[in-house]
Amino acid sequence: MRDHGIDAAAIARALDATKALFGLPEALKRKYRLEGQAGQRGYVPFGVEAAKNADAADLKEFWHVGRELPPGHRYRSYMPDNVWPSEIATLRADVYGLYRALDAMGAELLRSIAMFLGLPADFFVGATRDGNSVLRLLHYPPTPPNPAGIRAAAHEDINVITLLLGAEEAGLQLLARDGRWLDVNPPEGALVVNIGDMLQRLTNHVLPSTTHRVVNPRPERAHLPRYSIPFFLHFAPDYLIETAPSCITADNPNRYPAPITAHDFLYERLREIRLA
Repeated sequence: MRDHGIDAAAIARALDATKALFGLPEALKRKYRLEGQAGQRGYVPFGVEAAKNADAADLKEFWHVGRELPPGHRYRSYMPDNVWPSEIATLRADVYGLYRALDAMGAELLRSIAMFLGLPADFFVGATRDGNSVLRLLHYPPTPPNPAGIRAAAHEDINVITLLLGAEEAGLQLLARDGRWLDVNPPEGALVVNIGDMLQRLTNHVLPSTTHRVVNPRPERAHLPRYSIPFFLHFAPDYLIETAPSCITADNPNRYPAPITAHDFLYERLREIRLA
């Protein structure tokens, strides 16, 4: 998506802040790793997260920023406070500003998706109000010779939809229906949009989750880092994910007769990818 309306300068500021963040010394970054939060806020070191059923961890480190809620909000127990390192004074303004812009863009996209599915245009408004969405600042360091693993093994995202910035650097691939891996080469500043597992479940696979990976660079580019900023749009924690009736037919019977809350679904998957 090229004409998304998000200010290019705001994207550039967030990317610069991301580079500055991962340029901090390793010991300092690890001070901002939060125990008991399943990696949902702050720093997650290199080599921790792995794709579901993968043997090796991904070759990446990342930082999670979530929704900021006022004191007493009913979702405070689900959403811990963000971590804003004092070493980068502009981080909160630059990164949370982008979070809010992507949150609004995601809501617009969900209106279109609802209408495509034959649902009311506002179907997702209540479902995602104060949703547990996360912005990930993502760094793939330079790749050593003969690495044990790849930057991100094949996987599907957990959430509803993903809005990805920073996919211009080569490496992102998606799996086509015919089994081929296709390179994703968007224009500079464009958004890449993926369907996640929560939406796949709600739509009974009418909208299938996007299988994708990030392969290691060619040898001549192995010395270069790669940065990207995906926004994982989530339902509200207590939203009950039930199959949409319009997505159940005789040819496509309900795969998920037992509903599940978005929070339980999230933590089921976080355990599978070694974060919880």
